[in-house]
Amino acid sequence: MPCFSFLFGRRDSSRNRFSEVDEEFSGILKAKLYSYKELKIATEDFSPTNKIGEGGFGSVYKGRLKDGKIAAIKVLSAESRQGAKEFLTEIEVISEIEHENLVKLYGCCVEGNHRILVYNYLENNSLAQTLIGGGHSSMQFSWRTRSKICIGIARGLAFLHEEVRPHIVHRDIKASNILLDKDLTPKISDFGLAKLIPPNMTHVSTRVAGTIGYLAPEYAIRGQLTRKADIYSFGVLLVEIVSGRCNTNMRLPVEEQYLLERTWELYERKELVALVDTALAGNFDAEEACRFLKIGLLCTQDTPKLRPSMSTVVRMLMGEKNIDDNKITKPGLISDFMDLKVRGPQKTKLETKSSSSYNSSNNPDNSNLSSGATSAATMTFTVSYDRST
Repeated sequence: MPCFSFLFGRRDSSRNRFSEVDEEFSGILKAKLYSYKELKIATEDFSPTNKIGEGGFGSVYKGRLKDGKIAAIKVLSAESRQGAKEFLTEIEVISEIEHENLVKLYGCCVEGNHRILVYNYLENNSLAQTLIGGGHSSMQFSWRTRSKICIGIARGLAFLHEEVRPHIVHRDIKASNILLDKDLTPKISDFGLAKLIPPNMTHVSTRVAGTIGYLAPEYAIRGQLTRKADIYSFGVLLVEIVSGRCNTNMRLPVEEQYLLERTWELYERKELVALVDTALAGNFDAEEACRFLKIGLLCTQDTPKLRPSMSTVVRMLMGEKNIDDNKITKPGLISDFMDLKVRGPQKTKLETKSSSSYNSSNNPDNSNLSSGATSAATMTFTVSYDRST
């Protein structure tokens, strides 16, 4: 067995931030260990020409491993306390699970002060870079491709929520954390915020972390985390994929700035088809597109218990289960969240983190935060949970 006290380092006068996690390294035992020298060679000494992304906790490089595999190599900054924790969480959560719609973790490096994660390389970047928000890619997404992507993400989440034991809540489902392989098969990535839900618990109470616009209201305000929070985030993402736009865009007219709000208005007017991405130039199945948008509304309902399970979502997306329009209620809207009254003693800490997915520095899901927050910001709201309006 490797000497992990050596690998992680001891607490000493240098007070290296990574040394603070030396008692939590059990998950490392599950992952393949790469030497720093091997990864340095693979990336040509971490050459800037091989850099494919940068996030709040470090940089991502493309590299060729000595076995010939092309890999995405994420190098965490030694100055990031949160990055060190997420490094361990990611290994603990996904090193032993495998699914077509999840990224594959090859292994890690924990030599000296180095903390590096090694994943399979995905050729077509993230949804944030190639589809959502526009202007980032020349790639064209047909309706068939979008449908395949939506179903793939849903299957990946259903696997995490219902097949893995203990169940896994991702906590940061968003466009920049959905990567695409050469065939545009979606892969859920970035498990640094993931939480395990023990079988005897209905929820866990935790600090609120994620990305504004994708956060379920009950989680953002009270810190109560269940699988329903992921389902809300998926609902937002589903509407983004169909419409081809980010969930929040302050450059649009006021009535169109919040995507979920716009979706609900069009649903009430029976004009959902107007929300479908104009880039499709009318080449889509209108009935299926409207069904997907209705599923998005079902997933984002204000009351968590009304949201369907992810396995049910998969069946609805595939047309194997009908949607009852009478069960669709108003979603928990981002505009309502932003307009919370500032009063009362309760404080909810909301931490938004910049993504470390490929080329994340310009992700539209981070650049259009309507609260005025920037990525990696920490905000404290004093709120009263009043949803009566």
